[in-house]
Parts: sequence; C-alpha cells; structure tokens
Amino acid sequence: MLHRLSLVALALCAAPAFAQSDTIAIGMVLEPPNLDPTAGAAAAIDEVVYANIFEGLTRFGPDGSVMPGLAESWTISDDGLIYTFALRQGATFHDGTAFDAEDVKFSLDRARADDSANAQKALFAGIADVTVVNPTTVQVTLSAPDGAFPFKMAWGDAVIMAPESADDAATAPVGTGPFKLTRWVQGDRVEIERNPDYWGDAPALASATFRFISDPNAAFAALMAGDVDAFPNFPAPETLGQFEADPRFTVIVGSTEGETILAMNNKAEALSDIRVRQAIAHAINRQDIIDGAMFGYGTPIGTHFAPHNPDYLDLTELSPHDPDRARALLAEAGAEGLSLRLALPPPSYARRGGEIIAAQLRNVGIETQITNLEWAQWLEQVFKGKDFDLTIVSHTEPADIDIYAREDYYFQYADPAFQEIMAELDITTDPAERSVLLQNAQRKIAEDYVNGYLFQLAKTGVANANIQGLWENSPTQANDLTGVSWTQ
Repeated sequence: MLHRLSLVALALCAAPAFAQSDTIAIGMVLEPPNLDPTAGAAAAIDEVVYANIFEGLTRFGPDGSVMPGLAESWTISDDGLIYTFALRQGATFHDGTAFDAEDVKFSLDRARADDSANAQKALFAGIADVTVVNPTTVQVTLSAPDGAFPFKMAWGDAVIMAPESADDAATAPVGTGPFKLTRWVQGDRVEIERNPDYWGDAPALASATFRFISDPNAAFAALMAGDVDAFPNFPAPETLGQFEADPRFTVIVGSTEGETILAMNNKAEALSDIRVRQAIAHAINRQDIIDGAMFGYGTPIGTHFAPHNPDYLDLTELSPHDPDRARALLAEAGAEGLSLRLALPPPSYARRGGEIIAAQLRNVGIETQITNLEWAQWLEQVFKGKDFDLTIVSHTEPADIDIYAREDYYFQYADPAFQEIMAELDITTDPAERSVLLQNAQRKIAEDYVNGYLFQLAKTGVANANIQGLWENSPTQANDLTGVSWTQ
C-alpha cells in the first residue's frame, strides 16, 4: 500500500502543476438581444462578436488606437475625399465563401441605405460612393474630408458581412473573425470556437463560452466556484477587495468610454425649460452616486467626454452639488412640486444609482416615479420610443459626442448651434483645430444642461490569475479574445 502511494506521488510530481487549457468561460451581465452589430444598439452584442466573430476594415486596439483589420493598408487622396483600401488576400467567411471588395461595398451601402437598421447610421453619412476597383481593392469617396473616417470604420457597427448571410446575422452570424458561433442557448450562454481557416494568427483559445449572469451575487458565486474564468465587467464592485486578497484571482481596473449620465428628455414639457434641467444638475451629488452605486469606482464628469481623452475639459464646476440653487431655479421656473418618471435599465449602476438620485431630487422638491425595465424594454420604450422623462445609462461608444447633433436621438436635443460645431468638425483634419472644436462641443452641451453628467464608468474586472491578454481598458465595448491565453 505504501509502495503504491509512493508511485502515485512520484507520478504527480512529474506531471505539470496545471494542465494547459485552451478554453475559457467569460461572464457578462447582459445577454445581447441579437448577434448582429449592424442592426442593434446594445453594447452586449459587440461584447460577444467584436474582433471575435466579425471584423471591419479597421479595428480598435487595446489602447484605443486604430489598427488595420480586413484592410491591411489604405491611402488618402490629397483632397481628403478618397480612401483607397487594400484588402486582405485569402480571407474567407465562416461558411467558406471568399471575402473580397464586393462584400465591403455591400456592407457599407447596406449601412448607409435609407432603410438601414444600423444604430450608428451617422458613421456612414459622409460616404458618397463605394467603388470596387478589383477584388482586393475598394475605393470610398466621401462628400467632404473626414480625418476620422478610419476611426469610424473601426466601430462594431461597421463590420463587414457577405450578402449571402447578412439577413441571418441576428441569430446565425457569419463573419471573417478568428472564432465562429457554435451555439446560442438563449437566456444562458453563447459558445464560439476557433476558426481553422482564419486569415491571421490563430488564437490560443480553441473555444470560449459567454455566460450571462445579471445578478451581482450570482456573478460573485460563479467566479468563486470556477463556473466562469473571468468577468471583464464585474457587476459587484463591493466584493473586489475579497478578490484582491485571493491569490487565485487578478482584479483588473481600467477605464472605459462609458459616460454615465442621467439622460433627460429635452422635449418633455417640464424638461424643455433649461432652468429645470439645470436644477436637476445642481441637485445631483456625483461623489455620493459613485460611492453608493459604484463603491468608489468612477471619475466625476461634467460633460459627455472621456477624461482619459487628451481633448477632455473638466466642466464639473458648471454643475456643482448645490441644493439651494436647485430649489431657487425650480421656483423661478414655476416647477415646484414637479414629479418625473425615472426609467432604469438592468445594470447595477442604473438601479443603485437611480435610488440615490431619486433621494437627491426629492431633497430639492422633485418626486420620481421609478420603473425598472429589462434591456429590451428600455431599448423599445426609451431609446426608440422616447417615452420617458429621466433615465440612467452609460454610453460606451467611443468618442460619441456627435450623438447630440442627431435630430431623432432619444434625449431629443439637436441644437442647431451644436450641429454647426459638429459639421465643422467633420470637415476638419488638423488635430489642433479638431481639439478646439471638440472642447467647444463639450462646453456647449454642459452649458445647455442637456443631461445630468454623472461619472465615467470604470472597467472593473476579475479573472483567474493564470489568464493573460484580457483588455485592461475598454476603448470600445468588446471582449476581444484574440490575444487571450492561459499562462499555465
């Protein structure tokens, strides 16, 4: 018996301490409503498919830089109007069909069509024409110079699809990426596997599973039990200290593009008065919201722009916490006794933050009627239907201040003077001049008190300590697995 145990011990000592793993389980708070990033506004779509299943002409790197994607290079004409993209040779879609310039033309024309369902249709508004030069070269002609065009093509909304499979992308996405869909168990998980015919470097992972766990307590339990290996956007920041003290885990704290705002319907009767919007802004105590809803994780903001951006202006001084000023403004506007509807989507920053904001508004004389909405309901009622007074949401699209120029956007601002700033920005390529315009835009919406600007969402993730390559920051909403691997 002792001899047998000794042999077993020797065998165990000779074996590696950890078996090499080539699969991973990723936790996500929200399940995507569909898997077509060109026909949906939900960030959860890109969190599954961006860089994994679908690719665009360009893509964002982990540091936010714009990198080559399906276009290996591009040139710009002297007048700034014509972008000529040299495409990857040998790339194929997951169904075996070849990728070529016709697919690029189809995708861009589809995105900018009058009947386009693309949630970011404005990205393509400057395209005047898309021409196929040959199978590996496509020429995009713009109606005006746009120095940000390669940046726009890196968005998840600009990925390339084939006409044969685009109509089924919501449930059966077919891209050119390093992973392909194997199964979507709605309400539970999405499974993907390595694409053996990928044109680029093969990922280290052979497969991955995205598990949808909306409850913070369940997310904590899933990590502790090993049911998920990483939760890149962990919904229970109050427990991060426990993970930091546990050598089995790594806590990853970075920044996001997520401007978290108390969005206001600027065409609602009471909120069309700037004094009421300003009163709401002064009623808000940002730090209390960050501490109470995010357990101290988050950066106060006074406008819709990421603090890590070099063009950021700190305009929090325009809307300091000042309840007396808020009450005076409400009295001046004849809005004492005001009651507003507050619609809250599922994320914890919204549900927790909503309760805190409701108390802060009550303190200055504004009552709120809170309604908790599921994500699909929020998209339908608030984002599309504009049936709300107030809501809390984090806008995670990169450098998206241009949404304030859109005529039909859900908070219904679209001020002509702001639109002029954006129109000038669109045709400006000089970096210094673009910086001035972006700062003018930030100040304009802050001084108009379009929304209540709360905080920049921190990226707080937890992962098994043996995992490497997960993004620290979130230059776009993505769980890019192309560089992820196990160290042991």
